Amino acid sequence: MPVAALGPYDDSNIFARILRDEIPSRRVYEDDFAIAFHDINPQAPLHVLVIPRGPWRSWADFSSAAPDAEIVGFIRAVGAVARQLGLEEPGYRLLANAGLDAHQEVPHLHVHLFGGRPLGPMLVR
Repeated sequence: MPVAALGPYDDSNIFARILRDEIPSRRVYEDDFAIAFHDINPQAPLHVLVIPRGPWRSWADFSSAAPDAEIVGFIRAVGAVARQLGLEEPGYRLLANAGLDAHQEVPHLHVHLFGGRPLGPMLVR
C-alpha cells in the first residue's frame, strides 16, 4: 500500500525495524551511512534496496535536512553496492519512489538497484 502522506518520520516502518535488526534481512553491504539488502520480492535477477541509516522519508526530505557528510556517504554507498555486485560494466538501474503518485510503499528513503539482465525501457507506455 502506498504512503498516503509523508508527514513525520514513522520509526515503526519496516526499514527502520530492519535498521534496528528487529527484522532479518539478507544484507550485502553496510557502512556508517547506509545498508543494502536483497528485496524480498525481486523484480530482476539482482534487486537490492539501499537505505540510509538516518530517518529520512524522501529525497526532498533527505536533501534538505541531512548533513552533507550523510548525503555524500549515502550516494557513495549506492555506488559501492553497484561495484560490489559487479554491475558497473554490464549496467544497472536505480529507482527511487517518493510519495503517493510514485507508489512509495515504505516511508523511508530507499533506492532500488536492479541488474543481472537487460532491463528494457524504463517505463511501459
